Amino acid sequence: MLRLFRRKETEKPIIVAGLGNPGPEYETTRHNCGFRVIDVLSSRHGISLCKHKFKSVYGEGRIQGISRKIVLLKPQTYMNLSGEAISAALSWYKCTEADLIVVYDDIDLPKGSIRVRPKGSAGSHNGMRSVQLHTDSDIFPRVRVGIGKNPPQMDLAAYVLGHFTDEEEALMGKAFEAAAEAVETIIKSGAEKAMSEFNGGNNR
Repeated sequence: MLRLFRRKETEKPIIVAGLGNPGPEYETTRHNCGFRVIDVLSSRHGISLCKHKFKSVYGEGRIQGISRKIVLLKPQTYMNLSGEAISAALSWYKCTEADLIVVYDDIDLPKGSIRVRPKGSAGSHNGMRSVQLHTDSDIFPRVRVGIGKNPPQMDLAAYVLGHFTDEEEALMGKAFEAAAEAVETIIKSGAEKAMSEFNGGNNR
């Protein structure tokens, strides 16, 4: 049984990294689900994302009931180099992958669904490939937010860099909230508990 985040309080925080692309033109694209979940966590816990270091925008704060500090991180390297920023943050805080949670979009999940996993491959996601390359590990929990597959006639890059429709935004807003709750559950109770609560359907 995996036991994550059970260590006594030290200087090491828990780093929650959302994957995405910087800049207003990418803000609401399908590929920026990770960033948007970080925004939800920032709002829920009053953690201001106003600091700049290790090629990232980030904030430090607390989640009620958790003794360890939380770092919410948005890499600013663009998606395919996300691992550079995350590796730099881990090094700065003297953390390991056991102190990391990553949130990102997934075309292999139905639109609006979420899935929690304690480890695993990057699949076709270039951002996660970069994270695993630079951390030299795939043993860290991740929360995947489903965006659905691209239509057969549409290029994958065009699809993930496209924007949600108004109808899809309503659905995805619920998914971002659920993904934030899943992150909180991982931090408080571990990945297995989060899997049992959030992996049962398209939305919680």
